[in-house]
Amino acid sequence: MSTITTLSVLVQDNPGVLTRIAGLFARRAFNIVSLTVGPTERPGYSRITLVVPAEDEAVIEQVTKQLNKLIEVVKITEMARDEAVRRELVLVKVRADAATRADILALVETFRGKVVDVAAESLVIEVTGQHGKVQAFLSMIEPYGIKEVAQSGTVALARGSRAITDRSKYDRRAKSQRG
Repeated sequence: MSTITTLSVLVQDNPGVLTRIAGLFARRAFNIVSLTVGPTERPGYSRITLVVPAEDEAVIEQVTKQLNKLIEVVKITEMARDEAVRRELVLVKVRADAATRADILALVETFRGKVVDVAAESLVIEVTGQHGKVQAFLSMIEPYGIKEVAQSGTVALARGSRAITDRSKYDRRAKSQRG
């Protein structure tokens, strides 16, 4: 079984960056398990969290080298398993009538989830956590009748004081790109 690697990629927030990164993976037949993009604490920069299967370190090295060739890529950090906090989000719309509602609510509480919408015949539930927790919740709630699921990819940050955003490094890179 292959291992999974999480890469945190700091990029300049320019049009087409995501397309270039996805194209890079497609051209080289690298698979993406999960891809999440969002703004950072600094305007003009986005964080892309990529989860990729890695048979060996050479694959990750190749992915990193290819990503570094893209002008907008400022920094890439491999998020070691024990050195990062990883989370996913899932919203699940589940059938919930009078007979099953109490059992479903108990399950939501067990997984520290939240009910975010209530209707006569359904509930929308939010659960966040590591991949395994999210998957366990989905398998436990499935017998009640899942109507819809929306699931995010993984987001990750380094534990402790270490941060991907070394301000001096990415400020210099942004200035050099402008000319």
